[in-house]
Amino acid sequence: MKICIPTETNKGKNAVVYGHFGSAPYFTIIDTEKDSVEIIDNANQHHAHGMCQPMSALLGKSIDAVVTGGMGARAVQKLNEAGIKVYRAVPGTVTDIVSQFTKGGLEEITVQNACAQHECH
Repeated sequence: MKICIPTETNKGKNAVVYGHFGSAPYFTIIDTEKDSVEIIDNANQHHAHGMCQPMSALLGKSIDAVVTGGMGARAVQKLNEAGIKVYRAVPGTVTDIVSQFTKGGLEEITVQNACAQHECH
């Protein structure tokens, strides 16, 4: 399974989760089956409100899930339409989040419980 986690730095498994998906400096992708890490710079980090393009950053990456501190409803909807589920991260590093995810301990973010006006931190 490939999990995408927005992060503050490009430190791989030691990177700290970023508070909001669309404005994260990096996306850290963990392949839990291969135990591999891929880091993507978020070129769309400074987008206007409501203009986040999550799929453009992740195009061709075959992501199964996104785990983030927060995400707006439109981004959740776009990811869900692409077959990608979104989960709310716990504070910590990529390693902490993957551990919680694999235990089934993270809340799914839906269009109904997504961030309103990006005030979900």
